[in-house]
Amino acid sequence: MKQCLLLVDIQNDYFKGGKMELVGMKEAALNAKRLLQKFRKKNTPVVHIQHIATRAGATFFLPGTEGVEINQIVSPLENEIVIDKHFPNSFRETSLLKVLKEMEIDELVICGAMSHMCIDTTTRAAFDLGFKCTIIKDACATRNLTIDNETVEANKVHSAFMAALKGTFAEVKNTEAVL
Repeated sequence: MKQCLLLVDIQNDYFKGGKMELVGMKEAALNAKRLLQKFRKKNTPVVHIQHIATRAGATFFLPGTEGVEINQIVSPLENEIVIDKHFPNSFRETSLLKVLKEMEIDELVICGAMSHMCIDTTTRAAFDLGFKCTIIKDACATRNLTIDNETVEANKVHSAFMAALKGTFAEVKNTEAVL
């Protein structure tokens, strides 16, 4: 199997001081950096996904802002592919599938943000497209969510989504297990 590391939306707006700060984003990004270093050392393909908001009323990842930029912890190298997206699913209306097919990738190692949104939809889409997926759970982050005046803490949101994806859609591992 030929692997590719897929770094999804590790962008400034998700970090402290950003417009959509996530719980544990810096720690997740530092784990993603460790994975990135391993993939680079082995000369294994890496693809960075960058969400650029185009939806009316969007409040973060706005074009031309510092918040939309990929965080310096995992800055892409000049020879690494960066794919812009406008929807949670990294495959929707992007060149991602074409790029992966051209590189003959059949296995994705996925990390980034948000666990309940872009990681979930991208993983499910990848599975539907025939890719073997591994999510690195401690290299992903999310935020508190609210439903019916009840706050669901980020760690519970994250755990629920990792549990839902584990098995059918992906293997779910920690950074150490991959390193």
